[in-house]
Amino acid sequence: MPANTHAPQASRPPKSLLRACGRAIADFAMIRDGDRILLGLSGGKDSLSLLQVLLHFQRHAPVRFEVGAVTIDPQSESYSPRALIPYLRDLGVDYHYVEEPIVSLAETHMDNDSYCAFCARMKRGLMYKTCREAGYNVLALGQHLDDLAESFLMSAFFGGQLRTMKAHYQIDQGDLRVIRPLVYVRERQLRDFAESAELPVIVENCPACFTMPTQREHMKQLLHNEEKANPQLFKSLKTAMLPLMREGMPAPSVESSSPRA
Repeated sequence: MPANTHAPQASRPPKSLLRACGRAIADFAMIRDGDRILLGLSGGKDSLSLLQVLLHFQRHAPVRFEVGAVTIDPQSESYSPRALIPYLRDLGVDYHYVEEPIVSLAETHMDNDSYCAFCARMKRGLMYKTCREAGYNVLALGQHLDDLAESFLMSAFFGGQLRTMKAHYQIDQGDLRVIRPLVYVRERQLRDFAESAELPVIVENCPACFTMPTQREHMKQLLHNEEKANPQLFKSLKTAMLPLMREGMPAPSVESSSPRA
């Protein structure tokens, strides 16, 4: 269906954001010629910004790849991402909108996990399923450097392990790769871009996430306060986390290349 005359146009991300994403994509060999990349799109500032980054690189990168998106609607009264349907249609992006009653399923199927862990596991499984059914071989997720730093501290403080999210890995089944192109990007960069580009951000107000302070929110505040005294904090943390981010990274492909801003 052709776009209408008032359809939204792709927004060019700022050079600083493109450079950070391009460097991460190159450092971790995330995108290969012929890849079909499905973006997990929640409607938040992070995933909407990543959508614009991927669309930009799709137009300008020396490798050819396709971009689609998937949204998992958990059918919560406090969160409805349905406004993304016309937005993605008007952008001309292949879009998969998956409805699953995760909220009600949690009440009957959740064991010792928290609701957030159960929801995340369900969403990830549905995204994998959508990738396979629609013929995508790569799943792109929107976690940024702040998310990785928070996970790093949570793992050390509460789990006694040095771990964080991986930048690029192959799932256990071996048929899909997962990439996180925003691993070098600060959250504030994404917030600024989403506001300036007037991206249609959907606020998620899950009652299970906001009824009490979480460990992640505590880590976020801790990092915020420490950065006031040490402006180089996240630069140091990125260096410390690089070996952890590389764990499980697939062997580099000769077809991998760095996108151009």
